[in-house]
Amino acid sequence: MISRLVFLATLLMILLCSARVRQTNAQATYTLKPTPKTVAWGYYDAKTPPVLRVKSGDTVEIQTLITSSPERLEKAGVPAQQVEQSLRDIYDQVKDKGPGGHILTGPIYIEGAEIGDVLEVKILAAKVAIPYAYNGFGPGRGFLPEDYPYPKVKIIPLDEKRLIARFAPGIEIPLHPFFGSMGVAPPETSGRLSSAPPWIQAGNLDNKDLVAGTTLYIPVHAPGALFLAGDGHAGQGDGEVDITALETSLIGTFQFVVRKDMHLRWPRAETPTHFITMGLHEDLNEATKLAVREMIDFLMTEKHLSRDDAYMLASVAADLHITELVDGNKGVHMMIPKSIFVSGSPK
Repeated sequence: MISRLVFLATLLMILLCSARVRQTNAQATYTLKPTPKTVAWGYYDAKTPPVLRVKSGDTVEIQTLITSSPERLEKAGVPAQQVEQSLRDIYDQVKDKGPGGHILTGPIYIEGAEIGDVLEVKILAAKVAIPYAYNGFGPGRGFLPEDYPYPKVKIIPLDEKRLIARFAPGIEIPLHPFFGSMGVAPPETSGRLSSAPPWIQAGNLDNKDLVAGTTLYIPVHAPGALFLAGDGHAGQGDGEVDITALETSLIGTFQFVVRKDMHLRWPRAETPTHFITMGLHEDLNEATKLAVREMIDFLMTEKHLSRDDAYMLASVAADLHITELVDGNKGVHMMIPKSIFVSGSPK
């Protein structure tokens, strides 16, 4: 009888300990909305105080705002009641801004993230938050500034039920929501960087492949990583040639995982079907070389190919895309299909 009681007591202790472990390891979920106190307007900076602290494995629903002023939206035809109050509040109250123009929600401090680690950003969901987008260009901007020396803004209705944007009569564009800007703080020695050019901290990548269901890997350059997101797009063409996409407000769900087993020099990504490497440089040729060299490094490190075979495989199986041409540093990304790595091949 005594031994049975001891057994039951031991079993109860094991179950209680197991419950505590499960509770300790439970992943928390947070919501972060844009307010004058929860955004960084136009910059990435390691000295920006975090507005939220989470643990590795936690999930955050982040809302981001359209990159335009209430006045400009109303002048282009958006009804006043459809301009988000949070956008009005931020334009009225935030004075510390620039040098870029994007309103970024964050930063988020991920506990345990240290310089040299990699922040794995799982994009679990992305949906439009307002029933419209805009596209616009202006003098001296875009890829053809000499051809369009004047400004123009077009408001484009979004139909979330049909998942299309009504660009014009007879032209409907499938919705493809993604965050143009997702990044972490740059090295502290870099100071405040404009939100426009993408770089080693990721940032304004404008990569339309980074939709819900994909993962972005970003090298960590400051304690806590300090993640920010913004520049929501309902869709975009590779290149983003007039300097804007289907600009809109988005709500996204992100899971953050600190990877101490990865060490990267440049951002990388993964979709359900492809591995992606990136090159970011003011010269398009140099950006392309970076993307190719990163793919070679990926194939050598992750797929255990020789340097020569990696170069050859990149040539026969990977595709280069111009991500964007208009943000200071040009972007090129290289995609290789997962399907070519058949069962039994090195992982």
